[in-house]
Amino acid sequence: MTSRDDDDAAARPRFAANLSMLYTDRPFLDRFAAAAADGFTGAEFVSPYEQPAAAVAAALREAGLTQVLFNLPAGDWAAGERGIACLPDRVAEFRDGVQRAIEYAHALGCSRLNCLAGIAPAGVSPAEAESTLVANLQHAAPLLADAGITLLVEAVNTRDVPGFAVPTIADAERLRQRVGSPDLALQYDLYHAQIMHGDLLPTYLRHAEHIQHIQIADHPGRHEPGTGEINYAFLLSALYAAGYTGWIGCEYVPTDPAGPSWLTEIIPTTETARLTETAH
Repeated sequence: MTSRDDDDAAARPRFAANLSMLYTDRPFLDRFAAAAADGFTGAEFVSPYEQPAAAVAAALREAGLTQVLFNLPAGDWAAGERGIACLPDRVAEFRDGVQRAIEYAHALGCSRLNCLAGIAPAGVSPAEAESTLVANLQHAAPLLADAGITLLVEAVNTRDVPGFAVPTIADAERLRQRVGSPDLALQYDLYHAQIMHGDLLPTYLRHAEHIQHIQIADHPGRHEPGTGEINYAFLLSALYAAGYTGWIGCEYVPTDPAGPSWLTEIIPTTETARLTETAH
């Protein structure tokens, strides 16, 4: 079993390959070794539930990766569902999914699970959808905490996912406050945030106390860092200089057939900038 993320301060960013978006030319269980060969040290993905937990754990262990994050069961992904936590008629399914997620998290040594809120359904008022979401998070957060797992909630942009119930990190923070649980934290996806509002570093600084995971992709296109408008060498250095010690989840659509060459390009730049800032 891989060791749990203990949140020790990292000397430089730790990158986790999102295996739902990377290495999709091969079977899921083969993606772990591919990620390790390319220099990733962690793994995350949308869902492990299509595979036996023991098989995923074996692939993880053989690749020498840390399991960083995955989602609570999020409904029918192929049909366009992006979470069920805000759906009033799916509460029982959501709560059953919490128990299943805990079982997988223990098998994989994963100490963080993400909750995708979902798309508010037609005929359900925003107030009812949010109340359902709050009640589900109030149910899930202490159960996960008792199991040694932190629950996260993520904002997803409404250009890619119209109607998503939590579109900005400010909405996620307001939700966290309404839930009122010390066991609920935030995931900050820089790609979604860039689309919704930009201002990425000041936004992080406003919410840093409660952010426990960051995901990245460039914009436009949701491709790897260096293909778009986000200056990731600056931004990652600034995040770590500001005290972020967690993982960076790489949730992008790759364009480089040679693999993630940006990893070897951006890490030295980030590390040099971090050391310069520390010296001053």
